[in-house]
Amino acid sequence: MTDALKGLILDVGGVLTDGPPVTHLPARARAAGIRTALLTDASSVAPELAALVDVVRLGSDGPRKPHPDAFRAAAAALGVPVEQCVVVDDAEANVRGAREAGAVVVRHADAETTVLEVEILLDLHPEHRRN
Repeated sequence: MTDALKGLILDVGGVLTDGPPVTHLPARARAAGIRTALLTDASSVAPELAALVDVVRLGSDGPRKPHPDAFRAAAAALGVPVEQCVVVDDAEANVRGAREAGAVVVRHADAETTVLEVEILLDLHPEHRRN
């Protein structure tokens, strides 16, 4: 595990809804000792997605994306400074908000690229990748 990055914050719609291998990232990160969260403006999350992570932050839980405070709140819920979190989101405004908050950001465009970038940032080993 990398010394600097200790949190992974994922968007739901447009990221985790892409399915495997993106949906495998939370378990792989958790196995490496990295805290994980879902951050969504939705009012609920499917139980099977919520079960993948340590923390779920909904739109009703406080500041909403793309405001930087939404990302800070998700990091605080993980107990990790936002500067030590990787945020994965597909919306440009949310990527900008996460960056303004101080997080390391990955703009999700496709599953293969996102998984590779998160693996590199969090030092997850590709041989543990599941499709």
